[in-house]
Amino acid sequence: MYGFEEISLATLSGTTTDTLDQLPYGVIGLSSDGMVQVYNATESKLAGLPAARVLGGNFFNNIAQCMNNFMVAQRFLDEPEIDTVIDFVLTLRMRPTPVKLRLLQSKSFSMHFVLILRTT
Repeated sequence: MYGFEEISLATLSGTTTDTLDQLPYGVIGLSSDGMVQVYNATESKLAGLPAARVLGGNFFNNIAQCMNNFMVAQRFLDEPEIDTVIDFVLTLRMRPTPVKLRLLQSKSFSMHFVLILRTT
């Protein structure tokens, strides 16, 4: 299985939905304009949002507004190459939930990813 800090952008981009659904952390793949293209079963279950409601939606404007800030969304605009882990607290539609976010983006891939590891 692919670990949260070990999985590569190439692996995420080339892995089947079934495999991504088996990962023990959330995987969200976004197009360059922030539209959700990948939303794994783990994230759907933990966030309480069905994939049908999330796929095709604008992640930062309509789904995860708490990440529409300089720590997450702005980094995808400002940094063409990202592979970093940050501590974050999810707050939208839930009690504050500490998580680790892994942000992945490269000019070599059309999608960028937000991985979410619940830490509690």
